[in-house]
Amino acid sequence: MYKLNVISDFSAAHHLQDYDGKCRNLHGHNWKVRVSVLCEKTDKIGLTIDYGIVKKYLKQIMEKLDHSYLNELKFFAGINPTSENIAKFIFTEMKAKITNETCRVAEVEIWESERTSMIYFE
Repeated sequence: MYKLNVISDFSAAHHLQDYDGKCRNLHGHNWKVRVSVLCEKTDKIGLTIDYGIVKKYLKQIMEKLDHSYLNELKFFAGINPTSENIAKFIFTEMKAKITNETCRVAEVEIWESERTSMIYFE
């Protein structure tokens, strides 16, 4: 098995409803994102899945999030845009894009600061 990682980032604002703390107020983060793709085998030239493809898909997702007010995005209607839910959103979007039969999204890790991260996987 092989695990390929691609890292990106985005900046966005959000607030957490029904949260008893400072995060209930509007604030922003510079999130760092790591997507891991697990592949069973390589192709005839020794590649699992092209980094460029994974980068392209992740960039498309980052464009939906970057410089947005996350609470207003359709995916977060009725739920808080927590790190947990943001990681799940990115995972779900990547899973829909990677249709290679020998590769699958393994996990998505996001950092909302240098010291805190969240990993979502299925």
